[in-house]
Amino acid sequence: MAKVKYSLKARSESPARLIADTGEFKIVIDEPTNLGGTNEGPNPVQYVLAALCGCLNVVGHMIANEMGFELKGLEFEIEGDINPAKLYGKPGGNRAGYEEIRVDIIPDTDADETTLEKWLELVEDRCPVSDNLANITPVKISVK
Repeated sequence: MAKVKYSLKARSESPARLIADTGEFKIVIDEPTNLGGTNEGPNPVQYVLAALCGCLNVVGHMIANEMGFELKGLEFEIEGDINPAKLYGKPGGNRAGYEEIRVDIIPDTDADETTLEKWLELVEDRCPVSDNLANITPVKISVK
């Protein structure tokens, strides 16, 4: 299959608020007021969690369809741990990002446990966002 390229443009409205424009949608990324934001949107690390759930949802439904069982819906309970030390330039932080992300998926289905185990294995293997979080993806940042 041919590669698919995704892109967007983003513009800073303040030190804590950014508007990302996908061409069809405007996404507000903000910080809570205690971090200098206006609290008008999720912060960047919350978007990471939401993006993971969104991708797991799409892939989960797609694979259930491929496997031939009915998936009426999915619910997600997700959380992750970040040590803010590195972000703020303090000692004691090994990395700036999530140290671990935990996801519980609650499927609305009559599928048996064996089917759901195989389904989850395939979902984890084929979810692009999960893949990006679990594996090293080269990121090239430059100044124009």
